[in-house]
Amino acid sequence: MSQETNSPLSQDNPQKQPANNTPPPKRSTAIYWVVIVALLGVCIWQFVNNSNLKQTQDMTQAQLDSTSTDRERIQQEYDEAAKRLDDLLTQNMQKDSSLKDRIAEVEALKTRIKKILDNEKATASDLSKARDLIANLNSKTREYEERIAMLETENTDLSNKNEVLAQERDSTVAQNIAIKKVGSVLHASNIRMVPVDLRKGGKKETETTKAKRTDLLRITFDIDENRIADDGNKDLFLRITGPDGTVLSNAAYGSGVTTLVDGSSLNYTLAKQVALKQGQPVNGVNVDWHQGNTYQKGTYKIEIYNEGYRIGNGTVALK
Repeated sequence: MSQETNSPLSQDNPQKQPANNTPPPKRSTAIYWVVIVALLGVCIWQFVNNSNLKQTQDMTQAQLDSTSTDRERIQQEYDEAAKRLDDLLTQNMQKDSSLKDRIAEVEALKTRIKKILDNEKATASDLSKARDLIANLNSKTREYEERIAMLETENTDLSNKNEVLAQERDSTVAQNIAIKKVGSVLHASNIRMVPVDLRKGGKKETETTKAKRTDLLRITFDIDENRIADDGNKDLFLRITGPDGTVLSNAAYGSGVTTLVDGSSLNYTLAKQVALKQGQPVNGVNVDWHQGNTYQKGTYKIEIYNEGYRIGNGTVALK
């Protein structure tokens, strides 16, 4: 009976049973895992993104460093090429006038290169173009060097030819001078040496053949016309040799020494200067030799010299 009574009450009053408000534990755990996975994904994405950004920055910096290094290297190449070419043109401008016409072309090429190198934003492609232009500049430098080397060879050959021509000219001039000098040597003719006997205190002169009566020897001769010798006074040297072969000389009377064409020395007895006009003879030249002591018997010889050459001779005998 008691069981039947309690059963209806339980069914008719369910609110009177105890309530249970705790959420299912499996649902909360799933949410936590979703949040954790999302945060982890965000972290991974950010890590990967930062890593890629760092790698990109490193690559960019490496490219900038490489570009800067290339710029410095290309700048150095340009400076060396420009200096080499400038020195070449400066030193050899006078050797080849055609180099002047090429300066504008070279300057235009240098301007293009410098414009690229001065541009701080120049790309690797721009620097590569600058390098090609520098190669062109060096190519022109080699062309100029070859041209200048050829000119130097030609100049050397020309100098050698000129030297040969100069030697031939000098030789010809020397020969002409020698020929003219020989041709201008005077020639004496009609040479006579006359013994003179002075009487009445020298007022009367008489030719003699006797040695004891001879007071002086008078040399008479003519100078033939000469069409080569220049006008002017010409020096003549007379050499009188006695019977014993001794040269008659006395410094007080004008004796001295002259030089022959072969360089040897010649003692002369008297010197005489004659006025010459080109192409005209000089006739009747007289020279007297006074001797303080007595003349010896025998043959006396007279020789006349001009410009180191003997131009005539004669003899006279005294008894």
